[in-house]
Amino acid sequence: MYKHILVPTDGSALSLKAARTAARLAAPLKARITTVYVSPPFPPPLSSEGMVYHMSYSEAEYEREARKVAMKAMGKVEAQARGVACDKVSAFSEHPWKAIIKVAASKKCDLIVMASHGRGGLAGLLLGSETHKVLAHSKVPVLVCR
Repeated sequence: MYKHILVPTDGSALSLKAARTAARLAAPLKARITTVYVSPPFPPPLSSEGMVYHMSYSEAEYEREARKVAMKAMGKVEAQARGVACDKVSAFSEHPWKAIIKVAASKKCDLIVMASHGRGGLAGLLLGSETHKVLAHSKVPVLVCR
């Protein structure tokens, strides 16, 4: 059955529900969990008609703070794992769904357990759905929790 489960998180209560589901599935199977948090990449400085607007922080500072946020969110997933081995991966990507699929492949995960906010219609179209994109493009099975 499943030996390595990937749990993407955004730190929300719904993603913690997915983490609890993954832990309940992993424990009897003696599977392990890897959680991933995807942050947006450092935004380049803005410029307009010869002027450059400087950010108040450097790329290194941005990445350090983004990793702190990621570690906090992934720590919550690890707390839900309760006895199941849990690794953490922090990634940067403009497209979280691509990073999730890439981590699943690189870590040789055989299941992705993730949350869906259930946005449909116009909200889903405008905001996009990372879960939907993972479902559409992943070669690894995906379990969606609501």
